[in-house]
Amino acid sequence: MVRRTVNLPDSVDELVREVAEDGESFSAAVTRLIEAGARALRVGSRPRYVGSGEGPEDLGRKADEYLKRLASSR
Repeated sequence: MVRRTVNLPDSVDELVREVAEDGESFSAAVTRLIEAGARALRVGSRPRYVGSGEGPEDLGRKADEYLKRLASSR
């Protein structure tokens, strides 16, 4: 295992302590959070947004049709 010395701002130290699991060491929490953050930033991971809304159930299949109809109604 590699040992590193890292300087953290007080705000990051507080954040790690807030989200650390019960009984989890500070080092283990930092490792878990770095791994989770690095995975989230990898190309091809989940999108940085969540699409939601209301509309017809076939919107995914007929989006072009609905958009054309909307554009021609103006």
